[in-house]
Amino acid sequence: MSQLRRFVATAAMVIAGVGVGATIGPANALAATPAASVTAGYAHSCAIGTNGGLYCWGSNWSGEVGDGSGTDKSTATRIGTATTWATIDAGSSHTCATRTDHTLWCWGRNFRGQLGDGTTANKTTPTQVGTATTWATVSAGDAHTCATRTDGTLWCWGYNRLGQVGNGSAAWTFTTPQQIGTATTWASVTTGYAHTCATRTDGTLWCWGDSSAGQLGLGTVGYSTTPAQVGTATTWNGVAAGYAHTCATRTNGTLWCWGENGYGQLGVSGSLQNTPVQVGTVTTWNKVGTGVDTTCGSRTDGSLWCWGNNITAQIGDGTTTNRSAPTRVGTLTTWTANFASSYHTCGVRTDGGLWCWGNNGNSQLGDGTTTQRSAPVAATLP
Repeated sequence: MSQLRRFVATAAMVIAGVGVGATIGPANALAATPAASVTAGYAHSCAIGTNGGLYCWGSNWSGEVGDGSGTDKSTATRIGTATTWATIDAGSSHTCATRTDHTLWCWGRNFRGQLGDGTTANKTTPTQVGTATTWATVSAGDAHTCATRTDGTLWCWGYNRLGQVGNGSAAWTFTTPQQIGTATTWASVTTGYAHTCATRTDGTLWCWGDSSAGQLGLGTVGYSTTPAQVGTATTWNGVAAGYAHTCATRTNGTLWCWGENGYGQLGVSGSLQNTPVQVGTVTTWNKVGTGVDTTCGSRTDGSLWCWGNNITAQIGDGTTTNRSAPTRVGTLTTWTANFASSYHTCGVRTDGGLWCWGNNGNSQLGDGTTTQRSAPVAATLP
């Protein structure tokens, strides 16, 4: 997931004066409903509870919270009564999620057809994408969306100005899902601002769309309108696309990044990289996630690390200083691989507690305030 690299008028927000590793709110963030997963949009957040319920909060000007109101929510709000939500991802101003019956639902901004319902009208409540009952995972980008199905096929829709849909077409907009090629071995997909990457079951990695900053990892700049393989490695097992950079993990626990590096979001020093570069020598990375120009990763020891753009304290180290190397979020070893970053970051701990930090201009941290936080603050699900 990635969002528009826009910076709203939040720079003047007060940064909470807390130290690294400090917490705000109750020592135990576990509420009536523990969190199972979380996602962060440009200025909104959503989570799925262990009860299968859906909760969203923050900016709602395009209906991205999904409660039908169109007004911002300062704390987590239950969306409908369904208890069958399975996976979720937030784009800039839209949200998509799958259910356990393998249906797909999207809501929020739709000016480029990113909701996939055949229209360009915004939706303020979850709207089913077609009638298929074979959806497995979904990724919402800035103005395009991609999803995998249980049969291993890959589908994308929405804005296609730079080929990010990946079907080889020169058309700028697709309002319904388009199958990408004929392969039936797609395992995961991630959408950035104007590029897309996906892994296959054979461990290969493929990217397409905008590569003006080398974010496709193909060794060139420009763009590709169809999937192109990144190198020859067959050990990729996870990938995340940011605004103009990409990071991925391998089966040996190493972490690799490429693309734009103006804020240090690649986790290495220097300028942009148009092919994958290893981030340090650590071999215990188990998940990576990318925000606009920020990256976070979890390790097998339960620690959480972030780096890159920190202008709204989204790294969570108690400062607003950009970091060009992985910087640990506190000292806890209870973070799970369920986390997400944008201009704010949220993560789930092993006890189901949900914590957020960074920009809070639209109450996207879910703590009932609009105060920016430089360290994790508890966000509870009702």
